[in-house]
Amino acid sequence: MPRRKCVSKREVPADPKYGDVLLQKFINKIMLRGKKSVAETIVYDAIETAAQNKKESPVDIFKAALDNIRPQVMVKSTRIGGATYQVPTEISLENSQAIGMKWMIMFSRKRSEKGMAAKLAGEIDDAFNKRGNSFKRKEDTHKMAEANKAFAHFKW
Repeated sequence: MPRRKCVSKREVPADPKYGDVLLQKFINKIMLRGKKSVAETIVYDAIETAAQNKKESPVDIFKAALDNIRPQVMVKSTRIGGATYQVPTEISLENSQAIGMKWMIMFSRKRSEKGMAAKLAGEIDDAFNKRGNSFKRKEDTHKMAEANKAFAHFKW
């Protein structure tokens, strides 16, 4: 909680090519050392490669892939009476999208293809088809939340 005034959320402008705010947030997460034009090139090449043989637009494929890998629940560690419990909590749409983007970037960087655009295109394609490492991470997170459902009453 800030002491002085309420901090308002900054509006992210839409990306220049497709006019989508979510894609611009993803470009900002990909960006390293302030090189936005490099990040834009990587993301645009990746989504166009992923949408090459599909009927939908590249932005729709990206959004569907992100929806397939973003988690709805997470577990948080809570210490109660000397014991630590993994308490399942629902997370907001913005937080789940941010976590999904983070997982997509992390697992695409670990892939073995040549070039970041090819790695990201492979991860987007895998997420769109509900397979791959980022989708597996979502499934594991949901399984962990389901297993610890008995501790849901510790949620504050």
